[in-house]
Amino acid sequence: MKELVGLIGMLLLVSSWVPQTWETIKNKKCPLNLEFVLVYVAASTLLAIYSYLIGDWVFLTLNSLAALQSGVNLYVKLRHK
Repeated sequence: MKELVGLIGMLLLVSSWVPQTWETIKNKKCPLNLEFVLVYVAASTLLAIYSYLIGDWVFLTLNSLAALQSGVNLYVKLRHK
């Protein structure tokens, strides 16, 4: 039951990034603040590493996907500045 709650929360949180990431890819423009995106990528990556180290697959998946999606936004932001 606990993992189901975590899985649902993870899916909701990750899905909140999907429209922004899709818009960024489609328009080749990221409207997000560069500093925000940098901090988000770094924080998500570190939390993914931490989740791996403690063996929490829900948070590992969540933070890995968050890092990937925000990484896409960062890539587009830097490439099409």
